[in-house]
Amino acid sequence: MAKKYALGRGLGALIEGVEKETLEKKVEANMEISVDAIEANPFQPRTNFNDQALEELAASVRKLGIVQPLTVRDAGNGKYQLIAGERRLRAARLAGLTHVPAYVRTADDQAMLELALVENIQREDLDAVEVAISFQRLIEECRLTQEQLSDRVGKQRSTVSNYLRLLKLPAEIQLGIRNKYLMMGHARTLINIEDTKEQMAVYYEIVDGGLSVRAAEELVKRLQKEKGKDPQKEEKKKKLNNDYKQMSEHLKNMFSTDVNVRINEKGKGKIVIAFNTSEDMERILGVFDRLNS
Repeated sequence: MAKKYALGRGLGALIEGVEKETLEKKVEANMEISVDAIEANPFQPRTNFNDQALEELAASVRKLGIVQPLTVRDAGNGKYQLIAGERRLRAARLAGLTHVPAYVRTADDQAMLELALVENIQREDLDAVEVAISFQRLIEECRLTQEQLSDRVGKQRSTVSNYLRLLKLPAEIQLGIRNKYLMMGHARTLINIEDTKEQMAVYYEIVDGGLSVRAAEELVKRLQKEKGKDPQKEEKKKKLNNDYKQMSEHLKNMFSTDVNVRINEKGKGKIVIAFNTSEDMERILGVFDRLNS
């Protein structure tokens, strides 16, 4: 029987550097484990679980059992720590199951965090703020750049950046996203408003008026025009600034030194690569030589 992977594409396709052979070596067994022996994953990024959806999953579990095994790691003393599959575990408990099928995997804390976060990010029912928090945790706790993160989760860097920007919104707006008062398109529109008070005013108008994403965009454009701003020009400027910032980070990693990308309003500019000593300059020139070879 073909081995089933929790994410469809396989974790090896989502986590850079994890080949199929290595992944299989990490799986020690596929066995039935008591639900009472499984402890919660302390790195679980998901905080909201829909009760009705869990009841529906529990009904399916009662009828068909657990089709997709959980993933756990051995915590010692007959206990196991959950890596992936908390919804399935909760549904199994609701369904009255005493044992569940599980893959037992060897994973350290960082690998466990990354596995749990990546597995959750791929779920369609995870709300946008939870995805943003998961992205932020991967960057901070797994020490990933946005570019590395986009490779891990199979999303464009601009998509990752848009999610991370949600965390800069006021708490009330973030809560509105989590409660599904707003769609991601609404949130992107609100992100482009710099003034917090204006953000909140537009937020209430969207929610109270039941505005579509397009209507919200038109509202913001109208407000910005009234303030003497060209929204298209402002958006283009922000995109350019973000692109140049990402370019600077990429070059900084390449040359292992500070790199500044400067550009004027006409589109002309320069790239400044800093060095501290003559030896440092020789090292940077060596990087150029390797790139040209």
